[in-house]
Amino acid sequence: MSTKRKARDLILTALIWTFSLLSAAFLLWMIIAVLSHGLSGISLDFLTDEYNLYRGKTGILPMIAGTLLLIFFTLSIALPVGVCAAIYLIEYARQGFGVRVIRLATESLAGIPSIIYGLFGYIFFKNTLRLGFSVISGALTLSIMVLPLVVRVTEEALKSVDNSYREASLALGATKLYTIFRVILPCAIPGILSAVILSMGRIIGETAAVIFTAGTVPKIPQLGRVLSSSVRTLSVHLYMVALEEADFTSAFATATLLIGIIAVLNWGARRIARRIVKR
Repeated sequence: MSTKRKARDLILTALIWTFSLLSAAFLLWMIIAVLSHGLSGISLDFLTDEYNLYRGKTGILPMIAGTLLLIFFTLSIALPVGVCAAIYLIEYARQGFGVRVIRLATESLAGIPSIIYGLFGYIFFKNTLRLGFSVISGALTLSIMVLPLVVRVTEEALKSVDNSYREASLALGATKLYTIFRVILPCAIPGILSAVILSMGRIIGETAAVIFTAGTVPKIPQLGRVLSSSVRTLSVHLYMVALEEADFTSAFATATLLIGIIAVLNWGARRIARRIVKR
């Protein structure tokens, strides 16, 4: 290798390490800044009490419940649709004009600002379908938002499965559908769980689309009216608390809890992926 090539290689390696360390440093700095201001505001009452400023209660339990409900129902809608769409595009569809149009549409959906999704959900789900400010309105809107992400990541996961698995299964007499669900999908599960992790992060952090569809009511829904009840998520609560209160302690405490929930959900999803891979 020539001296010029070695020098170029060293410069590129140094740039890669520099920018990687800068990215990690910014993330660490942000987390430390939030935790240093927010940990002091977290207590048992803060985590388990209701929220009612008129009674002097600033608990966050209803917002935790609202966030988890939206995550569950959004993924329940978006994950089956997204995975099935990816299976069709990779395993069944002929790679031609139609597939290119579908991929262009999904990529275009991924680039639309969230406020547009919120306005669409407000007009269509809340007003036209008369679902009101509710969990189902929010879940349907958020499922459209995360659908492109689920489709694209699942496509890449299916592409990464070696073709020899497909050929071996079909050669043994298995049907195509059996091969997909019993051979290909289990191998692609880690990639699909990556889509789940990314989707959860976007659902948890979304504010504009949730305000216009799920509402801002800081109450835990009644058991028989979960889907039709309005809820307030942690990100919406963080936004509203930052506007309403002069003291940002509660806002930083909410942000700390958001970081903790995302970390726990990511850790749990990765543990599940590792167990599936071992099996």
